[in-house]
Amino acid sequence: MGNIEVNKKLLPMKAHYFLFNAGTAPVVPFMPTLVRQLGFSTVIVGTIYTVLPIVGMLVKPLFGIIADRFQRQKLLFLLFQILSAVPFFLIMFIPAIPQESTVSFHCHEGVSNLRYCPPNGTTLDDCLTDRIVNDPTSNSTLLSCQMDCKTEPWMWDTICNYWKVEKYCDPQNIPTDNRLRMTSFVPMNHIELVDNCLFFMLKSAELDSNNVPLYCPANTTDFRTSCQVKCNNSEIMEAVTQSKIPDSEAKGLYQFWLLFLFLILSWAGMAVVVSVGDAICFDMLGDRPHLYGNQRLWGSIGWGTFSLLAGFLVDHFSNGKASKDYTVVFYMTVIIIGVDILVSSKLKHTQTRLSTNILRDVSQIFASFKIVIFFCWCVLVGLGTALIWNFLFWHLEDLASLQEGCGHATWIKTLEGIVMSIQCFGGELPFFFLSGWILKKIGHIHAMSLVLLGFGVRFLLYSLLVDPWWVIPIEFMNGITFGLFYATMASYASIVAPPGTEATMQGLVGAVFEGVGVSLGSLLAGNLFFKIGGSKTFRWFGTGALILFVVHVVIQFVMDKLGSRDVAVKIAFRKQGYNTIVDSRNFVVSGLATNEYNM
Repeated sequence: MGNIEVNKKLLPMKAHYFLFNAGTAPVVPFMPTLVRQLGFSTVIVGTIYTVLPIVGMLVKPLFGIIADRFQRQKLLFLLFQILSAVPFFLIMFIPAIPQESTVSFHCHEGVSNLRYCPPNGTTLDDCLTDRIVNDPTSNSTLLSCQMDCKTEPWMWDTICNYWKVEKYCDPQNIPTDNRLRMTSFVPMNHIELVDNCLFFMLKSAELDSNNVPLYCPANTTDFRTSCQVKCNNSEIMEAVTQSKIPDSEAKGLYQFWLLFLFLILSWAGMAVVVSVGDAICFDMLGDRPHLYGNQRLWGSIGWGTFSLLAGFLVDHFSNGKASKDYTVVFYMTVIIIGVDILVSSKLKHTQTRLSTNILRDVSQIFASFKIVIFFCWCVLVGLGTALIWNFLFWHLEDLASLQEGCGHATWIKTLEGIVMSIQCFGGELPFFFLSGWILKKIGHIHAMSLVLLGFGVRFLLYSLLVDPWWVIPIEFMNGITFGLFYATMASYASIVAPPGTEATMQGLVGAVFEGVGVSLGSLLAGNLFFKIGGSKTFRWFGTGALILFVVHVVIQFVMDKLGSRDVAVKIAFRKQGYNTIVDSRNFVVSGLATNEYNM
């Protein structure tokens, strides 16, 4: 088959990588903040994101086996794309859990005020209160708050006699629920922070379209009550809003279980689409697995482009609203993945190889020490990847706050957006493109060593950061630690997979990387961040990666010196007329008959 014909056949696969990553990019990065906006605490968010990698670990090999056993790779590929998109879209309709914005209202002879103090055991966010109290536009800004307050019967006498609202002098006009509803106005420069409590000095109020003086004489009963408020300032609302329901009870709400179910289904869908999609891609590449990176790079383009676009659109449609409006990202996801399904249905792929005993064939490859090392390497890379995925931005924000205090809030999200762009376009994209050439030059195992070296250097550079903006040149190393890694992992798994077990192997290495490596890495890194801080955590991980790099190189050197080419094991699988042999020197040798060449 000529190169032109092969490239034409692969066009739908390239389009899939672009569209599927473009479809998930608008929603996946924003999901943790959306979950918190629904009213769930960071504890609940952490619980959910501990379970999701385990879901991926279970479904990848399971459905890989099903796809191989029943030769239904393409069918499962399309069905799980639907399963990825639909639950994500349905999350948009989950209502927020009950929340309350309760403040104390005190009316007295001087200036009446609202007061908010956080619940016992919690404190107000320092940077948030700094932005509220020291707002540079505060001299010209008037805060408006709708109030819904509890009242005692005698309070209506004060409203009638001193607020001059004669309507309520008649008991028949008092609301049946005995609630006082009015709108209060507070100059932003009249907000103070005292003993971890926010005080809002009221300028005036409006009750039943009448301006009222909010005057309560000192010789009368103290007019003090609690009110639910809704103010026209998102930062004020963020400060005073609390969930009505504790974490222990939140897990019993239908909102939690709907969210949990939809996220599990979407994560399972994405996991199967990735593993089965890679198996299809390698099958279509045939004897040229080193060209995998040229296909996968389109995923980086899709992710990098649409994650930035989604962030811009969320900010645009949220302008003037009390909370972020994520509606647009859900529509982007379902539309783009819908297009991906149509494109993927055009794939000209027929699974022709069949394993009569998938579990036996896959288990046989573990007789090779090289394969065992490969799976251990996947776990170790997962540990490091978890640190970057889950804690890099946290580390940057900590550095920014140390450098500029609360002033970093004006630019830290911009820096994080730049980091994501460089990771995709400056790191992953060129290394996915060059991965085939690199693997042909140095072989898979040497590439594995290079990835460990890249992690060690990258982590140590993170540990030396003082100014977070210097992270920008470091992010180009994402090409080695993710772009080259992923191409090496996926292509090596494809090459050593016995015929008819390709999807099973892709699911297995994905499960080991994400379900074992990333999950353990998240747990370990989280504990270290809490105990020793970000810089020391990156230093420890960096030192560990360099040690593992040396160990990996030494093991391969010793095996080469012993003359091992896994001849004793002689794992050879016939694939489309080719023999694929695990080789301890350059680690994959493929050839027709006796004509072998290095990959």
